[in-house]
Amino acid sequence: MSYWFDKRVLITGATGMVGAWATRRLVDEGAHVVVLVRDADPQSELLRSGTINRTTVVNGRLEDYDTVERAVNEHDVDTVLHLGAQTIVGTAFRSPMQTLQANVAGTWNVLEAARVHPELVRRVVVASSDKAYGTVLELPYTEDMPLRGTAPYEVSKSCTDLVTASYAATYGTPAAIARCGNIYGGGDLNWSRIVPGTIRSLLRGEQPVLRSDGTFLRDYLYVEDVVEAYLVTAEALDGKVAPGEAFNFSDEKPLSVMGIYDAVCQAVAGERVEPKVLGQAKDEIKDQYLDSAKARKDLGWSAGWGLERGLASTVDWYRSLLARTAA
Repeated sequence: MSYWFDKRVLITGATGMVGAWATRRLVDEGAHVVVLVRDADPQSELLRSGTINRTTVVNGRLEDYDTVERAVNEHDVDTVLHLGAQTIVGTAFRSPMQTLQANVAGTWNVLEAARVHPELVRRVVVASSDKAYGTVLELPYTEDMPLRGTAPYEVSKSCTDLVTASYAATYGTPAAIARCGNIYGGGDLNWSRIVPGTIRSLLRGEQPVLRSDGTFLRDYLYVEDVVEAYLVTAEALDGKVAPGEAFNFSDEKPLSVMGIYDAVCQAVAGERVEPKVLGQAKDEIKDQYLDSAKARKDLGWSAGWGLERGLASTVDWYRSLLARTAA
Protein backbone atom coordinates (compact mmCIF):
# COMPACT_ATOMS: atom_id res chain seq x y z
CA MET A 1 0.00 0.00 0.00
CA SER A 2 1.31 3.46 -0.90
CA TYR A 3 2.64 5.72 1.84
CA TRP A 4 0.12 8.28 0.58
CA PHE A 5 -2.97 6.09 0.88
CA ASP A 6 -5.56 7.95 2.99
CA LYS A 7 -3.26 10.93 3.60
CA ARG A 8 -5.01 14.29 3.39
CA VAL A 9 -2.93 16.61 1.22
CA LEU A 10 -3.39 20.28 0.39
CA ILE A 11 -1.70 21.33 -2.85
CA THR A 12 -1.31 25.03 -3.56
CA GLY A 13 -0.62 25.98 -7.17
CA ALA A 14 -2.44 22.85 -8.33
CA THR A 15 -3.33 24.33 -11.73
CA GLY A 16 0.36 24.82 -12.51
CA MET A 17 2.44 22.20 -14.27
CA VAL A 18 4.01 20.55 -11.23
CA GLY A 19 0.87 20.92 -9.13
CA ALA A 20 -1.23 19.12 -11.72
CA TRP A 21 1.18 16.19 -11.98
CA ALA A 22 1.54 15.99 -8.20
CA THR A 23 -2.23 15.96 -7.79
CA ARG A 24 -2.67 13.13 -10.26
CA ARG A 25 0.13 11.10 -8.68
CA LEU A 26 -1.39 11.47 -5.21
CA VAL A 27 -4.99 10.69 -6.11
CA ASP A 28 -3.74 7.65 -8.04
CA GLU A 29 -2.04 6.51 -4.83
CA GLY A 30 -5.19 6.89 -2.77
CA ALA A 31 -4.65 10.26 -1.10
CA HIS A 32 -7.48 12.70 -0.38
CA VAL A 33 -6.31 15.83 -2.18
CA VAL A 34 -7.51 19.37 -1.59
CA VAL A 35 -6.46 21.88 -4.25
CA LEU A 36 -6.30 25.64 -3.79
CA VAL A 37 -7.34 27.22 -7.09
CA ARG A 38 -7.28 30.92 -7.94
CA ASP A 39 -7.92 30.87 -11.71
CA ALA A 40 -9.42 27.85 -13.47
CA ASP A 41 -7.69 27.53 -16.85
CA PRO A 42 -9.41 24.81 -18.97
CA GLN A 43 -6.06 24.09 -20.68
CA SER A 44 -4.39 23.35 -17.35
CA GLU A 45 -3.43 19.70 -17.05
CA LEU A 46 -5.42 19.56 -13.80
CA LEU A 47 -8.65 20.36 -15.67
CA ARG A 48 -7.74 18.93 -19.05
CA SER A 49 -7.02 15.48 -17.59
CA GLY A 50 -10.13 15.46 -15.42
CA THR A 51 -7.98 15.06 -12.30
CA ILE A 52 -9.73 18.02 -10.68
CA ASN A 53 -12.91 15.92 -10.50
CA ARG A 54 -11.12 13.56 -8.09
CA THR A 55 -10.22 16.35 -5.65
CA THR A 56 -11.79 18.81 -3.24
CA VAL A 57 -11.50 22.35 -4.61
CA VAL A 58 -11.01 25.42 -2.44
CA ASN A 59 -11.24 28.65 -4.44
CA GLY A 60 -9.14 31.57 -3.32
CA ARG A 61 -5.76 33.25 -3.19
CA LEU A 62 -2.61 32.36 -1.30
CA GLU A 63 -2.36 35.96 -0.15
CA ASP A 64 -5.58 35.54 1.88
CA TYR A 65 -4.68 33.85 5.17
CA ASP A 66 -8.28 33.00 6.06
CA THR A 67 -8.65 31.02 2.83
CA VAL A 68 -5.46 29.05 3.46
CA GLU A 69 -6.31 28.37 7.11
CA ARG A 70 -9.83 27.26 6.17
CA ALA A 71 -8.46 24.83 3.58
CA VAL A 72 -6.21 23.26 6.22
CA ASN A 73 -8.69 23.22 9.08
CA GLU A 74 -11.97 22.27 7.41
CA HIS A 75 -10.40 19.47 5.40
CA ASP A 76 -8.22 17.94 8.14
CA VAL A 77 -5.05 18.39 6.11
CA ASP A 78 -1.99 16.48 7.34
CA THR A 79 0.37 17.38 4.47
CA VAL A 80 0.88 20.56 2.47
CA LEU A 81 2.71 20.70 -0.84
CA HIS A 82 3.17 24.43 -1.21
CA LEU A 83 3.77 24.85 -4.93
CA GLY A 84 1.76 28.02 -5.52
CA ALA A 85 3.80 31.05 -6.56
CA GLN A 86 4.33 33.68 -9.22
CA THR A 87 7.10 31.90 -11.13
CA ILE A 88 7.94 34.08 -14.13
CA VAL A 89 11.09 36.19 -13.86
CA GLY A 90 9.84 38.76 -16.37
CA THR A 91 6.53 39.14 -14.56
CA ALA A 92 8.41 39.68 -11.30
CA PHE A 93 10.52 42.38 -12.95
CA ARG A 94 7.37 44.20 -14.10
CA SER A 95 5.32 43.58 -10.94
CA PRO A 96 7.61 43.11 -7.93
CA MET A 97 4.99 43.93 -5.31
CA GLN A 98 2.52 41.32 -6.55
CA THR A 99 5.30 38.75 -6.83
CA LEU A 100 6.49 39.36 -3.27
CA GLN A 101 2.91 39.21 -1.99
CA ALA A 102 2.22 35.90 -3.73
CA ASN A 103 5.54 34.24 -2.99
CA VAL A 104 6.47 35.54 0.45
CA ALA A 105 3.11 36.32 2.07
CA GLY A 106 1.65 33.21 0.46
CA THR A 107 4.35 31.13 2.11
CA TRP A 108 3.97 32.60 5.56
CA ASN A 109 0.21 32.08 5.31
CA VAL A 110 0.77 28.38 4.66
CA LEU A 111 3.30 28.10 7.48
CA GLU A 112 1.11 30.04 9.91
CA ALA A 113 -1.82 27.74 9.16
CA ALA A 114 0.46 24.79 9.88
CA ARG A 115 1.70 26.44 13.10
CA VAL A 116 -1.77 27.03 14.51
CA HIS A 117 -2.90 23.49 13.60
CA PRO A 118 -0.05 21.26 14.79
CA GLU A 119 -2.58 18.58 15.67
CA LEU A 120 -3.33 18.31 11.93
CA VAL A 121 -0.31 19.25 9.86
CA ARG A 122 2.59 16.80 10.02
CA ARG A 123 4.60 17.77 6.96
CA VAL A 124 4.99 20.82 4.69
CA VAL A 125 7.13 20.95 1.57
CA VAL A 126 7.89 24.43 0.27
CA ALA A 127 8.83 24.47 -3.40
CA SER A 128 11.73 26.81 -3.99
CA SER A 129 14.26 27.50 -6.72
CA ASP A 130 17.94 27.76 -7.50
CA LYS A 131 17.19 31.48 -7.88
CA ALA A 132 17.14 31.73 -4.07
CA TYR A 133 20.94 31.52 -4.03
CA GLY A 134 21.45 34.53 -6.27
CA THR A 135 24.77 35.11 -8.03
CA VAL A 136 27.79 33.18 -6.71
CA LEU A 137 31.41 32.95 -7.77
CA GLU A 138 31.57 29.15 -7.84
CA LEU A 139 29.01 26.60 -9.03
CA PRO A 140 27.24 24.27 -8.48
CA TYR A 141 25.03 25.59 -5.71
CA THR A 142 25.12 23.60 -2.48
CA GLU A 143 22.68 23.84 0.41
CA ASP A 144 25.21 25.46 2.74
CA MET A 145 25.54 28.55 0.53
CA PRO A 146 23.89 31.79 1.73
CA LEU A 147 20.70 33.03 0.09
CA ARG A 148 21.54 36.21 -1.79
CA GLY A 149 18.87 36.99 -4.33
CA THR A 150 18.92 40.53 -5.73
CA ALA A 151 16.32 40.81 -8.54
CA PRO A 152 12.66 40.66 -7.43
CA TYR A 153 12.01 37.01 -8.27
CA GLU A 154 15.27 35.87 -6.69
CA VAL A 155 14.53 37.88 -3.54
CA SER A 156 11.04 36.38 -3.31
CA LYS A 157 12.56 32.88 -3.26
CA SER A 158 15.34 33.82 -0.81
CA CYS A 159 12.70 35.26 1.52
CA THR A 160 10.44 32.25 1.08
CA ASP A 161 13.23 29.95 2.22
CA LEU A 162 14.24 32.16 5.16
CA VAL A 163 10.65 32.39 6.39
CA THR A 164 10.34 28.61 6.15
CA ALA A 165 13.57 28.05 8.06
CA SER A 166 12.42 30.56 10.69
CA TYR A 167 9.11 28.78 11.33
CA ALA A 168 10.92 25.44 11.56
CA ALA A 169 13.58 26.73 13.98
CA THR A 170 11.27 28.86 16.14
CA TYR A 171 8.07 26.85 16.28
CA GLY A 172 9.14 23.40 15.16
CA THR A 173 6.87 23.64 12.13
CA PRO A 174 7.50 20.41 10.18
CA ALA A 175 8.57 22.09 6.94
CA ALA A 176 11.33 21.38 4.44
CA ILE A 177 12.53 23.29 1.38
CA ALA A 178 12.94 21.77 -2.08
CA ARG A 179 15.03 23.70 -4.62
CA CYS A 180 14.95 22.89 -8.32
CA GLY A 181 16.25 24.58 -11.44
CA ASN A 182 14.21 24.83 -14.65
CA ILE A 183 11.36 22.33 -14.73
CA TYR A 184 9.89 21.10 -18.01
CA GLY A 185 7.09 18.74 -18.99
CA GLY A 186 3.57 18.62 -20.31
CA GLY A 187 1.29 21.18 -18.74
CA ASP A 188 3.53 24.26 -18.74
CA LEU A 189 1.41 26.99 -20.31
CA ASN A 190 3.96 29.76 -19.83
CA TRP A 191 4.95 30.08 -23.47
CA SER A 192 7.80 32.48 -22.72
CA ARG A 193 9.77 29.54 -21.34
CA ILE A 194 12.26 27.87 -23.65
CA VAL A 195 10.79 24.34 -23.77
CA PRO A 196 7.06 24.97 -24.29
CA GLY A 197 7.66 28.07 -26.41
CA THR A 198 10.03 26.25 -28.76
CA ILE A 199 7.76 23.20 -29.04
CA ARG A 200 4.75 25.35 -29.89
CA SER A 201 6.64 27.35 -32.52
CA LEU A 202 8.00 24.21 -34.18
CA LEU A 203 4.63 22.47 -34.23
CA ARG A 204 3.09 25.59 -35.78
CA GLY A 205 5.82 25.88 -38.40
CA GLU A 206 7.04 29.19 -36.94
CA GLN A 207 10.60 30.30 -36.23
CA PRO A 208 11.35 29.80 -32.52
CA VAL A 209 12.58 32.80 -30.52
CA LEU A 210 15.28 32.80 -27.84
CA ARG A 211 15.07 35.69 -25.37
CA SER A 212 18.71 35.29 -24.27
CA ASP A 213 21.86 34.92 -26.34
CA GLY A 214 21.72 31.16 -25.87
CA THR A 215 24.81 30.83 -23.65
CA PHE A 216 23.12 30.82 -20.20
CA LEU A 217 23.66 27.54 -18.32
CA ARG A 218 20.73 25.95 -16.51
CA ASP A 219 19.47 22.71 -14.97
CA TYR A 220 16.51 21.15 -16.78
CA LEU A 221 14.53 18.60 -14.76
CA TYR A 222 11.51 16.63 -15.95
CA VAL A 223 8.28 17.27 -14.04
CA GLU A 224 7.77 13.69 -12.81
CA ASP A 225 11.25 13.71 -11.27
CA VAL A 226 10.26 16.91 -9.48
CA VAL A 227 7.04 15.39 -8.15
CA GLU A 228 9.03 12.45 -6.81
CA ALA A 229 11.46 14.88 -5.19
CA TYR A 230 8.66 16.70 -3.37
CA LEU A 231 7.04 13.48 -2.19
CA VAL A 232 10.22 11.88 -0.83
CA THR A 233 10.96 15.16 0.97
CA ALA A 234 7.51 15.07 2.58
CA GLU A 235 7.92 11.43 3.57
CA ALA A 236 11.31 12.18 5.14
CA LEU A 237 9.68 14.68 7.51
CA ASP A 238 8.30 11.65 9.36
CA GLY A 239 11.46 11.58 11.45
CA LYS A 240 14.12 11.03 8.82
CA VAL A 241 15.12 14.69 8.43
CA ALA A 242 14.78 17.64 10.78
CA PRO A 243 12.35 20.52 10.14
CA GLY A 244 13.95 23.38 8.22
CA GLU A 245 16.21 21.27 6.02
CA ALA A 246 16.71 22.34 2.40
CA PHE A 247 17.46 20.01 -0.51
CA ASN A 248 18.66 20.65 -4.05
CA PHE A 249 17.25 18.51 -6.86
CA SER A 250 19.04 18.27 -10.21
CA ASP A 251 20.12 15.68 -12.75
CA GLU A 252 23.51 17.44 -12.50
CA LYS A 253 23.82 17.77 -16.28
CA PRO A 254 23.45 21.52 -16.91
CA LEU A 255 22.82 22.67 -20.46
CA SER A 256 23.13 25.99 -22.22
CA VAL A 257 19.92 27.54 -23.51
CA MET A 258 21.13 26.69 -27.01
CA GLY A 259 21.80 23.14 -25.87
CA ILE A 260 18.26 22.59 -24.58
CA TYR A 261 16.92 24.35 -27.69
CA ASP A 262 18.78 21.92 -29.96
CA ALA A 263 17.48 18.96 -27.91
CA VAL A 264 13.90 20.22 -28.27
CA CYS A 265 14.36 20.64 -32.03
CA GLN A 266 15.56 17.05 -32.25
CA ALA A 267 12.60 15.79 -30.23
CA VAL A 268 10.04 17.68 -32.33
CA ALA A 269 11.44 17.86 -35.82
CA GLY A 270 14.40 15.50 -35.90
CA GLU A 271 16.65 18.34 -37.04
CA ARG A 272 17.83 21.76 -35.97
CA VAL A 273 15.78 24.82 -36.95
CA GLU A 274 17.57 28.16 -36.82
CA PRO A 275 16.10 30.30 -34.02
CA LYS A 276 15.68 34.05 -33.83
CA VAL A 277 18.09 35.11 -31.07
CA LEU A 278 17.01 38.29 -29.28
CA GLY A 279 19.68 38.46 -26.57
CA GLN A 280 17.29 40.50 -24.43
CA ALA A 281 17.00 38.48 -21.19
CA LYS A 282 16.81 41.01 -18.34
CA ASP A 283 17.77 40.66 -14.69
CA GLU A 284 18.62 36.99 -14.97
CA ILE A 285 21.62 35.24 -13.46
CA LYS A 286 23.75 33.95 -16.32
CA ASP A 287 24.73 30.51 -15.01
CA GLN A 288 22.85 28.43 -12.43
CA TYR A 289 22.99 24.75 -11.58
CA LEU A 290 22.64 22.62 -8.47
CA ASP A 291 24.50 19.91 -6.59
CA SER A 292 22.16 17.09 -5.47
CA ALA A 293 24.53 15.06 -3.30
CA LYS A 294 22.55 15.81 -0.14
CA ALA A 295 19.27 14.61 -1.69
CA ARG A 296 20.95 11.40 -2.85
CA LYS A 297 22.45 10.76 0.57
CA ASP A 298 19.60 11.78 2.88
CA LEU A 299 16.54 11.06 0.71
CA GLY A 300 17.73 8.39 -1.72
CA TRP A 301 16.55 10.57 -4.61
CA SER A 302 18.07 10.75 -8.07
CA ALA A 303 16.64 11.82 -11.41
CA GLY A 304 14.99 8.89 -13.17
CA TRP A 305 14.05 10.48 -16.48
CA GLY A 306 16.74 11.23 -19.03
CA LEU A 307 16.47 14.31 -21.23
CA GLU A 308 15.56 12.38 -24.38
CA ARG A 309 12.78 10.43 -22.66
CA GLY A 310 11.49 13.47 -20.81
CA LEU A 311 11.35 15.60 -23.93
CA ALA A 312 9.61 12.84 -25.91
CA SER A 313 6.85 12.70 -23.28
CA THR A 314 6.65 16.49 -23.20
CA VAL A 315 6.34 16.83 -26.98
CA ASP A 316 3.55 14.23 -27.04
CA TRP A 317 1.59 16.29 -24.50
CA TYR A 318 1.89 19.48 -26.54
CA ARG A 319 1.02 17.74 -29.80
CA SER A 320 -2.22 16.60 -28.20
CA LEU A 321 -2.95 19.99 -26.66
CA LEU A 322 -2.33 21.98 -29.84
CA ALA A 323 -4.23 19.50 -32.01
CA ARG A 324 -7.27 19.88 -29.72
CA THR A 325 -6.88 23.67 -29.74
CA ALA A 326 -6.72 23.77 -33.54
CA ALA A 327 -9.76 21.52 -33.81
